[in-house]
Amino acid sequence: MSGTMTPGYDSVLSTTAVISTVFQFLSGAVICRKYIQKKSTGDSSGVPFICGFLSCSFWLRYGVLTNEQSVIMVNIIGSTLFLIYTLVYYVFTVNKRAYVKQFALVLAILIGVIVYTNSLQDEPQKMVHITGIVCCIVTVCFFAAPLTSLLHVIRVKNSESLPLPLIATSFFVSLQWLIYGILISDSFIQIPNFLGCLLSLLQLGLFVLYPPRSYSYSGQGYKLIEQAVPF
Repeated sequence: MSGTMTPGYDSVLSTTAVISTVFQFLSGAVICRKYIQKKSTGDSSGVPFICGFLSCSFWLRYGVLTNEQSVIMVNIIGSTLFLIYTLVYYVFTVNKRAYVKQFALVLAILIGVIVYTNSLQDEPQKMVHITGIVCCIVTVCFFAAPLTSLLHVIRVKNSESLPLPLIATSFFVSLQWLIYGILISDSFIQIPNFLGCLLSLLQLGLFVLYPPRSYSYSGQGYKLIEQAVPF
């Protein structure tokens, strides 16, 4: 589980990891700006926003239980941002009833896990262990979103549909948190970010195998948040 960090390189790494992750979370602001400009969410999905809120909320809970200040800080910011993105999507979507049901389901899951883990006050290690497992499951499920894009790239043998800058950033962010998890001996931080590194490397490898024929950095606005690591 988590350990005590020593001053110096460790603290610098945790600080840069928090900063880079927050910048990654802010990619959602680009999407919301398009919603506001168009006064519509179009055919884009708001599920990634809801999943991001759920993931950050669970990791915030985990950070509080393990007393990891970096995890607490980044996920306070993350859960707040994703909640704002969720509200913006709600304002501009035409299918508000379905979106409310999706968000209500996420809240029910979040509250249910918190209530259950709170019943384990006499077993703090078990409480942390179960919360960590839930965090990993939610994060791994979130990673499944870009897989459909990867299959499409392989089929058409062209990587122009993938957002290269964000994928590179995702790799950098995941690598920082992976190293952080190794330094504090926390497997629940290591596992999802190791998978994040692998997924990012796989996507970067597709740029080498299937170079984009006419790549546009701005063409993937609605897909940005789906590539973000929700840690």
